[in-house]
Amino acid sequence: MAAPTSDDVHPAARIQRRWPLISASVAVALVLVLGAIIAFRPAEPFAVDLRWMAEVVEHRSPVWTVPALFFNYVGGGLLGSVVIPVVIFALLLAFRRPWGAAFFGIASIVSVVCVQVLKHTVDRARPTDILVTSDTGSFPSGHTANAATMAVVLAILFPRVWVWCAGVAWSLLMAVSRTYLGAHWLSDTIGGLLLGAGVAVIVWAPLAYRLAAESAKPHPFLRLRAGPG
Repeated sequence: MAAPTSDDVHPAARIQRRWPLISASVAVALVLVLGAIIAFRPAEPFAVDLRWMAEVVEHRSPVWTVPALFFNYVGGGLLGSVVIPVVIFALLLAFRRPWGAAFFGIASIVSVVCVQVLKHTVDRARPTDILVTSDTGSFPSGHTANAATMAVVLAILFPRVWVWCAGVAWSLLMAVSRTYLGAHWLSDTIGGLLLGAGVAVIVWAPLAYRLAAESAKPHPFLRLRAGPG
């Protein structure tokens, strides 16, 4: 059987990335629709938001508050918005993954911009039972969107089961912590998850070929360990 040529590979690759791109676009569209519903409906939250908030407020205790505050600290502010992303970007460059670093940087910036635009456009009030200081605009959750973007980008760059599991756990725990602290309604965190993941996949699509080629190269540290062949 003849080896596949580039003419065979490129259409197959386009088909392979088509459905993730469509799914990501649908996810972002759902966020926009949810934002429009919140912006044009009466000011009261959804019934599910009220029920969930009542549940988490009832079960607040120091056992849960401390980890929730940890997620609040590492997921936003100077540490979560600047220091951690810069460290990840630098590590990707150090591992000789320039396209991976570009992917991470672009996705992170686009995610933050989208969150801020939606926050100021929808202008949703935050819950009254809030335990932390936050800026205005509750929809979508910026902490959750950042976590989802980071998780999806790293899972695409390092496609291992444990990376995906860790990313999903991190994103969901971030979402739960935001509602526990009263910083967001449940629907804000759902919007953040969809937006962050959707943005990451949409940014990935035009870079998919370069990222795949880059990941196929031997790791520089492994080459050094193996020595001259």
